[in-house]
Amino acid sequence: MQQSKVTAYDSTLRDGAQAQGVSFTVEDKLKIVAQLDALGIGYIEAGNPGSNPKDLAFFKRVAALKLQHAKIIAFGSTRRIGIQAADDNNLRSLLSANTQSVAIFGKSWDYQVTDILRTSLNENLAMIGDTIAYLKSQGKEVVFDAEHFYDGYKANAEYAMQTLQAAAEAGADVLVLCDTNGGSFPNEVFEITQKAVARFPQVHIGIHCHNDCEMAVANSMAAVQAGARQVQGTMNGIGERCGNANLCSIIPNLQLKLGLNCIPQENISALTHVARFVSEVANMPFNDKAPYVGNDAFSHKGGMHIDAVNKNPISYEHINPEQVGNTRHILVSEVAGRGALLNKLQQIEPSLTKDSPDTIRVLEQLKALEHEGYQFEGAESSFDLLMHKLLGKFEPFFSLKQYNVSIVEPSVDGLNSSATIHVNVNGQVATATAQGDGPVNALDKAMRAALASFYPAINEIKLVDYKVRVLDSSQATAAKVRVIIESTDHQQSWTTIGVSTDIIEASWRALKDAVEYKLLIGK
Repeated sequence: MQQSKVTAYDSTLRDGAQAQGVSFTVEDKLKIVAQLDALGIGYIEAGNPGSNPKDLAFFKRVAALKLQHAKIIAFGSTRRIGIQAADDNNLRSLLSANTQSVAIFGKSWDYQVTDILRTSLNENLAMIGDTIAYLKSQGKEVVFDAEHFYDGYKANAEYAMQTLQAAAEAGADVLVLCDTNGGSFPNEVFEITQKAVARFPQVHIGIHCHNDCEMAVANSMAAVQAGARQVQGTMNGIGERCGNANLCSIIPNLQLKLGLNCIPQENISALTHVARFVSEVANMPFNDKAPYVGNDAFSHKGGMHIDAVNKNPISYEHINPEQVGNTRHILVSEVAGRGALLNKLQQIEPSLTKDSPDTIRVLEQLKALEHEGYQFEGAESSFDLLMHKLLGKFEPFFSLKQYNVSIVEPSVDGLNSSATIHVNVNGQVATATAQGDGPVNALDKAMRAALASFYPAINEIKLVDYKVRVLDSSQATAAKVRVIIESTDHQQSWTTIGVSTDIIEASWRALKDAVEYKLLIGK
């Protein structure tokens, strides 16, 4: 009987937390659990209660959540060498998490057993069997991760299968084949997975891939096509070394391409939101080039491409971006032509045509600004503001009279800069001074302080990212710089730009656009 369902198993909070630069607090983990559950993930592997007090605290807190879709998984290893499973402190900690389901990893590569664990092959089989049998006797659902399975199978196929046999005979509910080193190819994964599925028809087979050869998603798909019923991975593919298999690609691949039920169909449109939410909580830059959920996944810049997409999106899009909660971006630049520009302009002034004087004027201004170093495909919000202004559709919310920024070193309590700003709001002059960690931070704070009483909505703005690029390094410290700022109000995100030979002036232009855009969309 052909399978129709594959269970999504998320390890962001355990394997993903092993990525360099990632450290989740208990509150972070609880927020991510809520998002993953709402998405419809089947299992959430949330940490190793035997490894640190923070994970123990998390498991106590998460037990109070009423989850609709996900089962929380506590993660641990097989018993230690030469002791009874009931006497193993790590297994006691695992049980103390009080989760219905647990995941246990054990060695499936004979080299790992003899040279890393430094025990016998038979003792390793006993460790696997004893541990799983003990956990089953405690009423747990057990997922067995066969660590290094594919490398182990290629080195000693029969022993690798014996580790699965030991787990199956002890009562494991799922046997997960792990490409732990991330070095396998899809054809190998397909063939070996197919053999495991055939040998253990009564037990679900799972797949766990790492991305060291950039094949984790492809290998996961190959395993499913070979009969795997559970797919492990992380949101955005975060994880140790090169990362884990990316569930943000795997889920829509399974659901939209293969027609397999992975999460509730009505939930898949939340995928982009959850991907970006996890990235923000993890404090990691979001990959704009990510398939399905990236900002650029459905972006079109070339004139011929834009013309074709405007006629029929399937010409250059493999799915409708709204299916995964993403949006199409028609990028306006000097290579896009009047057709792309017109599409944007008509959203503001529907009566415009390709040959309208205003259309030609905006295009010429666009080319002039790009010659100066502006790059609006990375800052669409600044371009929207520019179009409103050039078409006479923008009424200024405020105007700058003057700002002054000073820097003092050494800093005091991390604050080394101060800024004073004078702005005009509807004929009233507002002045504010603020200290900050750097001149741009001080200027941002001063602007907000000056405008907050007039426009309380600006308190919702949070600066998410700040990038600076030197446009002509041959000019050394006199070089022109491009500043890109990404902002959010937790409902949507927008990106603005500023260019100048003065980095503070460039930053001011991007900051001013960020505030003006927020006020414009809030009208």
